[in-house]
Amino acid sequence: MAQHNNGEVISTKPRRPLELIYYEAYKAEKDARLRESKLKLKSRAYAQLRKRLTHSLEDKGVCGAK
Repeated sequence: MAQHNNGEVISTKPRRPLELIYYEAYKAEKDARLRESKLKLKSRAYAQLRKRLTHSLEDKGVCGAK
């Protein structure tokens, strides 16, 4: 997180400062990468996650939050 907020990650540099509002932990890296892939590639998984975080996203003014 510090690398992102320090501008060391090109993909997030223009959107600083970032604040962590959701976190998932996995024991196996393979499981974590599979979940990340599903969130990035499957609009349904991403939509379900956004629905679970509706109030958190509204409070932060995140685009597209309902």
